[in-house]
Amino acid sequence: MLAERRHQLILRALRSGGPAAVTDLSEQLGVSPATIRRDLLKLEEDGLLTRVHGGAVVEEGDQPFAEVAEVRVAEKDAIAAHAAAMVEDGQSVLLDIGTTAYRLARQLHGRRLTVITSNLVVYEELADDEGIELVLLGGMLRREYRSLVGFLTEDNLRQLHADWLFLGTSGVRPGGQVMDTTVVEVPVKRAMIKAGDKVVLLADAAKFPGHGMAKVCGPEDLDVVVTNEPVDPVTRSSLQEAGVEVVVAGKVQT
Repeated sequence: MLAERRHQLILRALRSGGPAAVTDLSEQLGVSPATIRRDLLKLEEDGLLTRVHGGAVVEEGDQPFAEVAEVRVAEKDAIAAHAAAMVEDGQSVLLDIGTTAYRLARQLHGRRLTVITSNLVVYEELADDEGIELVLLGGMLRREYRSLVGFLTEDNLRQLHADWLFLGTSGVRPGGQVMDTTVVEVPVKRAMIKAGDKVVLLADAAKFPGHGMAKVCGPEDLDVVVTNEPVDPVTRSSLQEAGVEVVVAGKVQT
């Protein structure tokens, strides 16, 4: 069995059955405990699980899109308005999964742009706007969160390049690390980062520090952070030391 297939099966087992021991995973997959330990180490390095004594666990804090979409709407709209103003007509824009990306999509009507996304709510918002060339990435449907994920999405992204990526997050650690609660989204977000020329993190004040056990990227992978309130000094320092511009509701935070 190929390593990639084993990794998929390990994550599926942990998501469906909770914490699992190395011996149990070894029996399920028909490989040695040593192989499982190496797989768990690799998956932990990728931020897709947490190793615990004798095994591993995946923690997912998933909420339906409709619930998340009703939270902090004014803050997300302020961030989205600034983000939309960064984009020039004729450019290509990659929009992440999530509700802030959806609020940004609402700000793009009437523009001459190419928009690439795996966010089905973004697709529905822009589908009838004839000025926008809309590219919907393929993948496996996550019904509750209205998005497409998986290796097909990642393969699509490897074929594309965008002038801008607008990235969402569950939380930003004091060291500037971008986190997520849903591990299945992490490889897609990482593929988006590779596909974007400029990477802009959209994060309202509640995302500092926010939450999330899976690391998406470090501050060195970001170009700009757009938020709605001043960022705490420790996190701001970490971001700025990495060369990240921090913007608060239309102004640069100094």
